[in-house]
Amino acid sequence: MTGVQFLHVNHRRSLTQAVEIILDGGVIVYPTDTLYGLGADATNTAAIGRLNKLKGRQGPVSVIARDTETVAEWTTLSSNDFEFVQPYLRGKTTVILPVKPGIVAPAILAPDGTLGIRIPDHRFPRIVAEKTGRPLTTTSVNRSGQPPLNDPGLIREQFGQAVDLIVDDGILPPSGGSTIYRWENDHIQLMKSR
Repeated sequence: MTGVQFLHVNHRRSLTQAVEIILDGGVIVYPTDTLYGLGADATNTAAIGRLNKLKGRQGPVSVIARDTETVAEWTTLSSNDFEFVQPYLRGKTTVILPVKPGIVAPAILAPDGTLGIRIPDHRFPRIVAEKTGRPLTTTSVNRSGQPPLNDPGLIREQFGQAVDLIVDDGILPPSGGSTIYRWENDHIQLMKSR
């Protein structure tokens, strides 16, 4: 199989390659603390189009943020409301929040202008988001209607011709993905638990 780069997460070039590919409009596969994610520059409409074609779907896509300060800059919540939300922005959770215009490509927003945001415990995607200065898409590695893939070998077999880089962190434990919360009517609501 040719084309795709396949680097271990601890390889000295994995991070720089990921950053270069994202900034160049490419698509990567990277590990998180729940599932492997498909990553693209969330501000790049062409990259989002490529991601949607690969997934076989349209619609909202969550993003990785590097830290809570970044999320505070993105959201339209008041500082008091954000203080309430902040503890949920960690680890294996996604929080759906209203965001300012221009934060991401409109194609990945929900119709009401909200965006799913994660700050995973896994450092790799957070550093990619930090070094690119862009929100990084995070959606499971699968085609629409299929189960997520957590084995880098299977990911390479099924998606190796469609992505630019696979960052290998071994076979991840089975996971239902992140727990999802939503800020609605001035309070946080549980939408989906793992």
